[in-house]
Amino acid sequence: MKFASTPAYVASDDLAQAVNAAVALERPLLVKGEPGTGKTELAREVARSLGLPILEWHVKSTTRAQQGLYEYDAVSRLRDSQLGDARVHDVANYIRKGRLWQAFEAPSKVVLLIDEIDKADIEFPNDLLQELDRMEFHVYETGETIRARHRPVVIITSNNEKDLPDAFLRRCFFHYIRFPDLDTLKRIVAVHFPGIKEALLTEALTRFLEIRETPGLKKKPSTSEALDWLKLILAEDLAPEDLRRDPRAVLPRLHGALLKTEQDVHLFERLAFAARSGGRTRD
Repeated sequence: MKFASTPAYVASDDLAQAVNAAVALERPLLVKGEPGTGKTELAREVARSLGLPILEWHVKSTTRAQQGLYEYDAVSRLRDSQLGDARVHDVANYIRKGRLWQAFEAPSKVVLLIDEIDKADIEFPNDLLQELDRMEFHVYETGETIRARHRPVVIITSNNEKDLPDAFLRRCFFHYIRFPDLDTLKRIVAVHFPGIKEALLTEALTRFLEIRETPGLKKKPSTSEALDWLKLILAEDLAPEDLRRDPRAVLPRLHGALLKTEQDVHLFERLAFAARSGGRTRD
């Protein structure tokens, strides 16, 4: 099984090599990169490309590692015992299987996505070390050991908001998704907007990269935001000349798709004011 770009996802050569290396080594693939670079979608496209089902575990700040294994619902069992429900005699009725358990017991190999692992507590990755390494865990309430029938393809994403423990990193194959260059951006856009005119595309992406590289920008727009902006440009039927930089304009056209903080909006307002002031001074 080999992963490469798909009709719906443009993967660089080094990203495809990282996926295939992780699959061959049977190690989790840790994918880092700024938000909006397609990390989550990568797992879905890997599953689609390899013809495998996918299980998604989206991590939140309150997520605990144990939830990926299972949860024991003691409250429901207590309530049922008070009601005289016969189900209370089998503790397994109150075990809720997590995504790792589901992946381990799947009848065939699956892709397991652990999304945005850096959102959780710093101990979260360490708490999964043994389970991801040995592909098994113990259920204390029932006394059984759950072992993976087929080792899943594990893809873990991180927005690089916090450092992950060294012991966890040693067990992963690592890849950082860099922001794409202009040619790769054009290929990505072609997947989503195959009929876009070349002149409009070139002007839009040139302007987008200028905005992204503006010194002092707090939140650089991502690939997904570039696609949102292009969708709006097409919906508004704008021409290439509508997008060209105008020093007198306060903000870029349809800037709400690209600028996501008030600090960045104020930055462009100051730049426009400085440009206008400079023009009057020269006059």
